[in-house]
Amino acid sequence: MANSLQHIAIIMDGNGRWAKKRLMPRTVGHVKGAANVRHMVKACADAGVSYLTLFAFSSENWRRPPEEISALMGLFLQYLESEVAEMKAAGIRLRVIGDRSAFAPLLQSRIDQAEQETAHNSRLHLTIAANYGGQWDVLNAMRSWQAANPGKQLQDLDASGLAAHLSTADLPDPELLIRTGGESRISNFLLWQTAYTELYFTDAFWPDFDAAALTQAIHWFEQRVRRFGRTDDQVAENPVAAPGEQLSTAPLVPPAFKIS
Repeated sequence: MANSLQHIAIIMDGNGRWAKKRLMPRTVGHVKGAANVRHMVKACADAGVSYLTLFAFSSENWRRPPEEISALMGLFLQYLESEVAEMKAAGIRLRVIGDRSAFAPLLQSRIDQAEQETAHNSRLHLTIAANYGGQWDVLNAMRSWQAANPGKQLQDLDASGLAAHLSTADLPDPELLIRTGGESRISNFLLWQTAYTELYFTDAFWPDFDAAALTQAIHWFEQRVRRFGRTDDQVAENPVAAPGEQLSTAPLVPPAFKIS
């Protein structure tokens, strides 16, 4: 039985190295990578994927050279201004997660406008993580929970309560995370949400990651045995689609074993 796949998350890595390999400025790689977002959105929609989350700019990326940051912000603004009309027509809903306060007012305004104009679309939910970090997301969720529950103590906070305040609270957790560019880490991306996510690492740089590469990653995912704490035999007898389903049927406290 093939694994159910509705949410793919991608760390779009390797733009600068793609350009350097071709003796071009790093910014050229970012331009090429931005253009590939359109192709990947279409490929995911065609594959029946309902949710796509892309790591565009991490909270640590501010350490990069100022000219590169400026180019990235310009590309983000250009993408919002040029792609929203097509996303509306294609049924794509756009949302941006991360701390927007560091962005220029014009960019913040364009983000708000793009989200509003695509809010009623549902064919594919495209989430862009910009100035985002997984640790920031968890800390922000805890603060949000405390603000919403002023009379409660930290001991009252459980996993579902925290998850309800994450920036992705209304999205299912990703079943598959893809990282391009040859690195094998998740770099502070969706730390809470990827607890049970299958991790797929490829040497292909992001500008070269096309529909065929996506199909290969999906095929790899479909061959995975998703146990959620169980054995292979248990999964074969009763396949489970998500960790929440398993947790709802399994005892949360280990059974007592009697030694005679």
